[in-house]
Amino acid sequence: MSIIEKIFEEAQARSARVVLPELDDARVASAAEEMVSRGICEPVALGDVTEAQVVALVAARGLKEPLARRMLSRPLYRAAAMVAAGEADAMVAGADSPTKRVIEAASIAIGLTDGVATPSSFFLMLFPDGREMIWADCAVNVTPSAEELADIARASVASCKALLGPARPALLSFSTGSSGQGDSVERVRAAAEATGFTGPVQADAALNATVAAKKGLGQGDANVLIFPDLDSGNIGYKLAQELAGAQALGPFLQGFRKPVCDLSRGATVEDIVAATAVSVAMG
Repeated sequence: MSIIEKIFEEAQARSARVVLPELDDARVASAAEEMVSRGICEPVALGDVTEAQVVALVAARGLKEPLARRMLSRPLYRAAAMVAAGEADAMVAGADSPTKRVIEAASIAIGLTDGVATPSSFFLMLFPDGREMIWADCAVNVTPSAEELADIARASVASCKALLGPARPALLSFSTGSSGQGDSVERVRAAAEATGFTGPVQADAALNATVAAKKGLGQGDANVLIFPDLDSGNIGYKLAQELAGAQALGPFLQGFRKPVCDLSRGATVEDIVAATAVSVAMG
């Protein structure tokens, strides 16, 4: 069974309620119908503002009640508050909203999981040879600090465990161990020390057992790759697509207390269905 089949099977078993604040978009509406027919989740439309949503916003950020009610007039905030209040299990948005707004609403209403202070994203990378990997952050954080890299690494390990099983993370750099110097190397080194994960390590040593043995860092079998910045992450996953025939699913948001999915504004109906299944499976 492929990982995609497993994800859909897991989503079907969970019977999660997923709030879709953009159901007026024809793609989202069609995707919701398909989700119901395939038993992936129970799509939930935005309802009226409830007292539970107000309480959730006030509790999450200590907001004054009038401000919380004004914020709930915005669809993304109300959807996130529905998740925070237990009226939905996950939130899928972004077909008609910028990533920044989705993250903002989720950060304020749902909040980040314990031990993580940085929202981030990952791609589920599927290779023709059967390898399945998590790559991060390839879509959100431009130049993460050492602390932010550590957050990205922790969240990515959690994502891997939810989708693929045991995680073997590697924090990538142009340098392995103590062989190189520079601001980016020091950021990666500090993040590796903070998390206890392998790094800084070059990509070949992270993925090739023979090279790893020669360089004395890690086992060369990483399935979670943490890139030092958005340049390298974005370039890396696109090269893998074009040169290695990899399938890149995502990006998916991570680090939140409850599943939150940010769709591409060019997402197709099938993209929305698959993204929702992954988000539910991560719950």
